[in-house]
Amino acid sequence: MYSRKCVASVICLLVFASFASAQEEGFEPIFDGESLKGWDGNPTHWRVEEGAIVGQTTAEAPLKHNEFLIWDGEVSDFVLKLDFRIVGEARANSGIQYRSKQMPNAGKWVVGGYQADIDGTNRYMGILYEERGRGILAQRGQEVELSADEGRLKKTVVGSVGDADAIVAEVRPDEWQSYEVRAIGNKLEHILNGKTTAKVVDNDTANAAKSGIVALQIHVGPPMRIEFKNVRLKRMNDE
Repeated sequence: MYSRKCVASVICLLVFASFASAQEEGFEPIFDGESLKGWDGNPTHWRVEEGAIVGQTTAEAPLKHNEFLIWDGEVSDFVLKLDFRIVGEARANSGIQYRSKQMPNAGKWVVGGYQADIDGTNRYMGILYEERGRGILAQRGQEVELSADEGRLKKTVVGSVGDADAIVAEVRPDEWQSYEVRAIGNKLEHILNGKTTAKVVDNDTANAAKSGIVALQIHVGPPMRIEFKNVRLKRMNDE
């Protein structure tokens, strides 16, 4: 016969499972955990190992420019969740592109647009960067409003989402981290291990992207390895 303590534990587990399921409601995996089906990237640098997407550069196969693994789909209003880890090389640099676009004139797997930044030194981790665009749009810990002033980008820091160092205090290479990207209308938010790293309202209408592609980055520079898994997407505008 089960003890009261055992029954209580089972009930807690069931409640937790139900809660977790509710939290993930509406999300669909966009990586099958076994192959790069539905993705396109340079096979020299991208593969699948042990259920994870692996992006890697070596001294023997360096990059001439940043390259991307590109998902075969587009997003507008959405929430994207995934887990990632930088393996070994702390100087590694990567990122999650969203509402972005391919730039074939610059290279076959070149992408520009919003990026949720990833780097092994935590200098840029969590910031909002626009690849091949307006550059850094929000530093970690900032809440920013973007606008145009006589055709030039104006960045106004309107608040804080936390201490920049404290947000990444527990983030280390070789350990899995969770990343969430939210884009609803002109409001963008990055969340790392449950902590918001940056929030942006993009009122620079001439440059703000309303929709585009999703992609994962490997960065020019020293050899690096980045891994991604549990990649799932919820389209908010389909509700």
